[in-house]
Amino acid sequence: MPMTDASLADTRDSYDAMATDHSDLVSEGLDDRPLDRALFGAFAELVRAGGNGPVADVGCGSGRVTILLSRLGLNAFGIDLSPQMLALARRSYPQLPFAEGSMLALGLPAETLGGLLAYYSIIHIPWGRRPQLFAEFHRVLAPGGLLMLVFQIGDEHRHRTEFRGTPRLRDVDHSRARTRGQRKDHPGLHPGPQALSRLTIAMARRLVAA
Repeated sequence: MPMTDASLADTRDSYDAMATDHSDLVSEGLDDRPLDRALFGAFAELVRAGGNGPVADVGCGSGRVTILLSRLGLNAFGIDLSPQMLALARRSYPQLPFAEGSMLALGLPAETLGGLLAYYSIIHIPWGRRPQLFAEFHRVLAPGGLLMLVFQIGDEHRHRTEFRGTPRLRDVDHSRARTRGQRKDHPGLHPGPQALSRLTIAMARRLVAA
């Protein structure tokens, strides 16, 4: 399914509504996700070992992961499409920078990030736009910079119209089970996936030119 300006607006508006009506849910911590927290720690360690450059939490939502990355010693900042989610993040974590933007065009200088995390955010990008997405991630990562992706696997396309009574329009494209081939959409990213049931956590490092 192609991504249009209208679909971007629908995604933004649905998350705006969630931030307004369900701020408690979207701000919940990750106490029940020990695997995720452990891998954030590994991600942080690898980024620090690589020079500890700035880290973008892309699709940061309420900032609940951005603050964890910061507490792990990273120079973390958040980017999100939803102004209301960003307002919630700024209220919750005023010490951290947050910016509005699309992951398809991050508005960041080339080769400046030591790390980039996309935590359940690439699911809003249709499969046909994933090469553009990974090309943008590759563009902003410094040579040796680390990419971490968290997403569900599957072949479903889902169109959701409500969340706990709040109207919302949101399209979700799970990443196909052929994730190894899917992540070869950009030759500059070398994959190293770890999968658990329908959850995949993958890290890839931008290659350093010989």
